[in-house]
Amino acid sequence: MQSEFMFPAPEKLLVSTGIDIIFSYCYLSFEKKYFCEIINMLKDGTPYHKQISDWLRKQIEKNRFLANEKLPSESELSEKFDVSRVTVRRALQTLENDQMIYRCQGIGSFVNDQRSHQSFATLTDFMEDMAGSGMDVSSKLVSFTQIDADERVEAILNLKSSKKVVRIERIRLGNGEPVAFDITWMPLFYGQLLEGHSLEESTIFQILEDEYEIPILKGCYRIDAAISDESLSDHLSIETGLLLVLIERISYTISDKPIYYQKRFYRRDKVAFEVRTERNQPVPGSGEGKEISVEFNTSVRDNRDYTLGQ
Repeated sequence: MQSEFMFPAPEKLLVSTGIDIIFSYCYLSFEKKYFCEIINMLKDGTPYHKQISDWLRKQIEKNRFLANEKLPSESELSEKFDVSRVTVRRALQTLENDQMIYRCQGIGSFVNDQRSHQSFATLTDFMEDMAGSGMDVSSKLVSFTQIDADERVEAILNLKSSKKVVRIERIRLGNGEPVAFDITWMPLFYGQLLEGHSLEESTIFQILEDEYEIPILKGCYRIDAAISDESLSDHLSIETGLLLVLIERISYTISDKPIYYQKRFYRRDKVAFEVRTERNQPVPGSGEGKEISVEFNTSVRDNRDYTLGQ
């Protein structure tokens, strides 16, 4: 059963899109989500469908409709705005074209997840990961130092003659806001090749492949979680104690030589990850299924620092 909350009196607001809206009353559910019944007057001079799409866009941007939440139906919007369903449909089409919403036939329209989506289908660098996000992507170099590798990094990078590594810290930005923070460890030989290059404008992949013709052929990912400590919170401009997505990655070149080991901490409000798989499909003409294997590895964590570490 829903509890009902009623404003003392209707309050008239002027929205910047040019729509006068009177909030007559709201129903507040136990989940603290509400939908306000509106009585509106659309102004002449601007197409009605644009005014409606602008109003819906504002509600989404203000988080009044959350990611994957269903929008009011075409008939409800048509009734509230006193326009035809054709006009509403055109407004929704505009939002769909702008990737603000997605529509499921026979079910309705839903708010799109505005976070950047990244796939593990191919090995990519940060710039390539974010290429489809629509954001202006950049990096801020925090540190570039030579250190002695600890045992874990030494083993991962298969270091033989020297324990010296290059350690790089960068803040990854989208539209000027922190999206991720990463720490990269590289064998000294490869790390020294980056000296004199701008890691704020170019990625490690780009420098090694384009400048030195060192191919990055494959990688291994490990997905985990981390809690933001003071240092991570400062780099990512978030509060301490928030849950982050941690991606650990090893990238390899020819002869399975590790190029680098990396830990990247993502803000969960900025990035979502997806993995697409398929079931065994018959190989044409053979009548047999194509073999697709997925290996799940489990490990017991030691007491090492799984945030910044060395």
